[in-house]
Amino acid sequence: MSAQLPLPHIPGVDAAGIVDDIGDGVDGVTVGDHVFGVVDLAKLGGASAQFAVLQLWAHKPATMPWEQAGAAGTSTETATRALDLLDPQPGTTLLIDGAAGGVGSIAVQLAAARGIRVIGTARTDNHDFLRQLGATPVTYGPGLPDRLNALGVPRVDRALDVAGAGSLTDLLQLTGDPAAVVTLADFTAPTHGVRLSMGQLAGEPDGRHGLSTAAELFTVGRFTVPIEAAFPIQKATDAHETAERGSRRGKIVMTVDDAPDL
Repeated sequence: MSAQLPLPHIPGVDAAGIVDDIGDGVDGVTVGDHVFGVVDLAKLGGASAQFAVLQLWAHKPATMPWEQAGAAGTSTETATRALDLLDPQPGTTLLIDGAAGGVGSIAVQLAAARGIRVIGTARTDNHDFLRQLGATPVTYGPGLPDRLNALGVPRVDRALDVAGAGSLTDLLQLTGDPAAVVTLADFTAPTHGVRLSMGQLAGEPDGRHGLSTAAELFTVGRFTVPIEAAFPIQKATDAHETAERGSRRGKIVMTVDDAPDL
């Protein structure tokens, strides 16, 4: 890691807080505004601190908990970018493989808000969770086309692979078109003719507009960021150890002692 990043290094890419200063050429925000968003991803961190510089941001709804706002940025941008690439139309069916995780759960909500029928794969114990978000759940893993066929869904219009668990062959069978599939995590994508979305670092347009959309949906009760656990920043080691265990439904967040009260 030291060969890749200068040490000491401040990790973290998502943050929420009160605007303390504004950079040159930045408009639409004033000192004292409550915002959430993402730092400069090219710097590979900088958010796990009392002060952070946001590159992508939106105004935080007054009723949105700071923990949810602080965890929303990257997953919302990523989910929005993937949906923009797939461009599913209202009334069509989108399959999300890995729908219960951070990006997947947000993609479910954003897609449902666009009027898209969403089918999401997850472990059986996450099926009720997906229903609450607006998706029809199905168990992930080999044999996915057979399970969808049993649901009366032999084909889907678009498919998003969030899990990177080797499902591209199944997703191609279900869509019948490599252009109808986007993966965020399977680096074998080129061998299947499938688009691998790598975001800003690969020169792709970002999904910053999704942050404002998420804020609007939150105000009408149609968006949430599941939180697995929250730690004070002084217990950052505990937070990272919890995150490294994997197989979690929600986000791991860190809070700063002087974070403002709602």
